[in-house]
Amino acid sequence: MTRAVAITGTRSTGHRGLDSYAELFTSYLGPFAGPETRFYIGGANGVDSLSLLWLAGNTNAHIIIVVPGTVREQPAEARQAIIRSRDRITEVVELHAAELRSPAFHARNRWMVDRSGMVIGFPLAGPQGTSGTWQTLNYGAEQGKPRLIVPV
Repeated sequence: MTRAVAITGTRSTGHRGLDSYAELFTSYLGPFAGPETRFYIGGANGVDSLSLLWLAGNTNAHIIIVVPGTVREQPAEARQAIIRSRDRITEVVELHAAELRSPAFHARNRWMVDRSGMVIGFPLAGPQGTSGTWQTLNYGAEQGKPRLIVPV
């Protein structure tokens, strides 16, 4: 059975160590990371880059990177994660948005959710807000897709 999972998460990750994220990904991505699984990841800084590196180094799942514009337009940290993982990335999807503003990021997130059977989100701990992570998780809920929410 092919499984497709969209990953969404905060860009603010400096409040935890890398070992902490590795433990979270082992616990919450690992059980879904079989050889038939496709993970859609946004290709940004923070959870996107950290989960990409973890998946590339610890699983044989398919990894699809989705960016709102082009990879060249992504922040340096995100580009470096993509370069380091290029031999493990199944596909890079560039949506070629004219402007890299909120509507382009929301469109990217909807694109990933639309192609996934579930959403795993790593929002900042605290009350639900209006971040892109929460918008993506809520869009998944509106589509009737299961969500796994792991506050960081």
